[in-house]
Amino acid sequence: MPLPFLTVDREPAADHDLPSLKHEDREMWRRPYRPGPWRVGGGALLLLLASYMLFSALVIAVAGSYPSALVCAFAAALVIVAALRLLRAGVWVSAHGIRHVGVVRTSTLRWREVDSVQTVQQPVKWLGLPRTVQGEALRLTPARNGRRQGGAVREDRTLLTDHNADFLKRHDSFDSAADVIEAWAAEYRR
Repeated sequence: MPLPFLTVDREPAADHDLPSLKHEDREMWRRPYRPGPWRVGGGALLLLLASYMLFSALVIAVAGSYPSALVCAFAAALVIVAALRLLRAGVWVSAHGIRHVGVVRTSTLRWREVDSVQTVQQPVKWLGLPRTVQGEALRLTPARNGRRQGGAVREDRTLLTDHNADFLKRHDSFDSAADVIEAWAAEYRR
């Protein structure tokens, strides 16, 4: 029994009939790397905490204290939102620009507002904590004509480091993600 999906013995013309994949659309925002194990593990722990909080809300509601159950359920909802924001954090690119999504804040720059994106050696934070170690960072320099917006001076910003939650102990993944983001910047800044 032939299983063509397990082998390379397919007709090349059959691939042309397939619809294009979503990730091929350069107009959509996408993260050019996978979230790292530290980020996924942190999100999983927050979701586990939220499940305990929701179970507590259920027990409290069965006991008859509805206002306390609502407070506990609301706190669990906040923890779920924090976990989802943590999992969404990172650098996203599209044909429109580059977006730096943080846990609390998101900032977007159009490609014409970007002067350069480059990898540099510098002290970086270890997992976002105050402790710094020597490492590599992907730095974005805004264009000079876009430096003043709303009266504030835009400074260079660190997009990724090799010691953040996505790339700790995964230096090859950091290099490939930095190369992809630099290539997007080189292609669309023109």
